[in-house]
Amino acid sequence: MKALSRNSLLAVTLLAVPTATVWASGFALIEQNASGLGNAYAGQAASAQDASTVFFNPAGLTRLAGTQIVVVGNLIKPSAKFDDDGTSLTGALQTSKGGEGGDAGDLALVPNFYYARDLTRDLKFGLGVSTPFGLKTEYDKNWMGRFQAVESDLKTININPSLAFKLNDTVALGVGLNAMKIDATLTQMTNYSALAGGALGTNLSGLTKVEGDDWGWGYNLGILFAPSSDMRVGVSYRSRVEMTLEGKVKFANVPAALAGNPRLATGSVTADVTLPDSLSVSLFNKLNDRMDLLADVSWTNWSLFDELKVDRSNGVNVSTTPENWDDTWRVSLGINYHQNSQLTWRAGLAYDQTPVSDQWRTARIPDEDRTWLAFGLQYALTDKSKLDVGYAHLFVKDSSISSRVAGQGTLSGSYENKVDILSAQYTHSF
Repeated sequence: MKALSRNSLLAVTLLAVPTATVWASGFALIEQNASGLGNAYAGQAASAQDASTVFFNPAGLTRLAGTQIVVVGNLIKPSAKFDDDGTSLTGALQTSKGGEGGDAGDLALVPNFYYARDLTRDLKFGLGVSTPFGLKTEYDKNWMGRFQAVESDLKTININPSLAFKLNDTVALGVGLNAMKIDATLTQMTNYSALAGGALGTNLSGLTKVEGDDWGWGYNLGILFAPSSDMRVGVSYRSRVEMTLEGKVKFANVPAALAGNPRLATGSVTADVTLPDSLSVSLFNKLNDRMDLLADVSWTNWSLFDELKVDRSNGVNVSTTPENWDDTWRVSLGINYHQNSQLTWRAGLAYDQTPVSDQWRTARIPDEDRTWLAFGLQYALTDKSKLDVGYAHLFVKDSSISSRVAGQGTLSGSYENKVDILSAQYTHSF
């Protein structure tokens, strides 16, 4: 097989469009393969073990021969349960404060697809279709934080063609283009009674929905340095992607007395979003015929996310939420044990910082630091095909929140958080 047919490429592109996305550290998704999950994604910019290196370091394509396809499915189950500790709503709202919202996390399937082939002996082509960013939190509509958040849903799909060139036996370079589509939906309840000065009763409200989408462009660069046949060092950079989402704001159940209020009119909106750039440095070291050591340090430029601002097309502001996120670091360590020519066992540990400080945490992203504990295996079905399976449990710190909205009150409490990930991958070489 020298190339994918047009129909095959369309099929796998559609396959990689997620039906749901999930809450991750910030909202970046490192879950791009199953072959790396068992190592907690340690050393991914250096391991270059299959075509998923398109995402982690395109220079790694030079270590692959012939043609290869990789199909991945990631099942991710985050959990975020709010525990009230003194939430205080304004005035009459306190008498119908509502519940604690249930579990804001939900099970999601995130698929990925990768393709690699030779162009010449030293020039390689790769293609990745993946989901680099995703977010999904959803609460009961009558919960006590309903005027701050009900649903937050962000989906991306990234199409990433890449080229890699082997300069010599020691150094390889890679470059990729990223075409990314983003779709976002944000909902919350609007208190119409407060807007009318209490003249409409004590608890008249309706759901407000903001939707938008856009395409953006970026790039990724990589270098792979092999000082010996047993050691590789990879450095990979993914650029920021700037977007201007365009969509609509809609208000449900607006009472007749407020029907003429321009603030509550359905109309076009825009929101500027910059998805952050990141830098990774990875190590792969073959210790002996049985054992490999992998390590990784990654930085993400989350300080770009300073506010979430939605404006009408005429420039009038709909909402502005301060975020004030911080840059983050992720460190990981992994090991492979080759039991025989068919079976490899994997294990990994990682520490992943949150970009969200206690002062600026919101109900939309109740994020905190997490520690990864991961296990996995690879089994060679034939000399051309492999199956990878990985599992990780993320021990996420409980997060506190004290978030005030003018005229509505203060949401106070804490979140009990955790994440479980199960991934499977099929790799076939031709």
